[in-house]
Amino acid sequence: MKEFLDYLRLELNYSDHTLRAYRNDLLQFFHYLGIENTQSLRGLYPELQRIDFLKVREYLGYLFNRKLKRTSIVRKISAIKSFYRYLAREGIPAEEKVLLLSSPKIGVKMPSFLTIDEIFRLLDSLTTSFWELRDKTIFEVLYACGLRVSELVSLSEEHIDLSGLTIRVLGKGRKERLVPIGTKAAAALREYLPRKRQFQQEAGQVDFTPVFINKYGRRLSSRSVARICKKHFQKNGIDDTASPHSLRHTFATHLLDAGMDLRSIQEMLGHANLSTTQRYTHLSLDHLMEVYDRSHPKA
Repeated sequence: MKEFLDYLRLELNYSDHTLRAYRNDLLQFFHYLGIENTQSLRGLYPELQRIDFLKVREYLGYLFNRKLKRTSIVRKISAIKSFYRYLAREGIPAEEKVLLLSSPKIGVKMPSFLTIDEIFRLLDSLTTSFWELRDKTIFEVLYACGLRVSELVSLSEEHIDLSGLTIRVLGKGRKERLVPIGTKAAAALREYLPRKRQFQQEAGQVDFTPVFINKYGRRLSSRSVARICKKHFQKNGIDDTASPHSLRHTFATHLLDAGMDLRSIQEMLGHANLSTTQRYTHLSLDHLMEVYDRSHPKA
């Protein structure tokens, strides 16, 4: 399977997150089928010969019976089909009907976002202690730039241009984009970065490149950012369903409400398709209808 994952990484530029997910999905698929030797295609070849389309359909039935989210099932199907496409590309005989598998439809889930009052309450609640300054800077950057959490934690100091007020971001598919930083986020970074370097020096770290660090002075993880958000969201009475990604949704929704065009928002978010960005028009319309119903005497 290593050859397949190398192909996804080197030729298709799949992210590390997607590679981990596909690897786990395929290992689960092989385990269900009783295949143990998954290290190389040569080891898999004899086993693949005994797997027919009905066996694959049986596995999909197993996934549905486990009550998994449809998004998870769609990704697992995508991983399997990608693997079989790779087999065909390499000229390895395998059940071709697998490529005809259809995925269940996924309902459009409206992203959650914070109100302007909630954003101000969140940012005003943080003190000037080092760790709360770090947390405030995380919130400022997520809200000002609309970054994914994976993009935030992968930021290095060399990616930030405070004089030009821009951040160079490596997004999905390893695509690079330049995103403007707001003046508030830039001010937070100017205050945080020198204190971050001082903390790392005192912790005996020699790698000063990560922007956001943990208590050991090393790069912060996505899970840690989720825990930070949960703690401060709860403290400020923000909806329990809100997550770090909600700040990305908040960024897009507030820009759209303020009149920015969809194409510009698409570029800043790093969306490959405009249809993904168009979700926010529904959010803005829902918000507009709420205000209308609350304010119009004849509503």
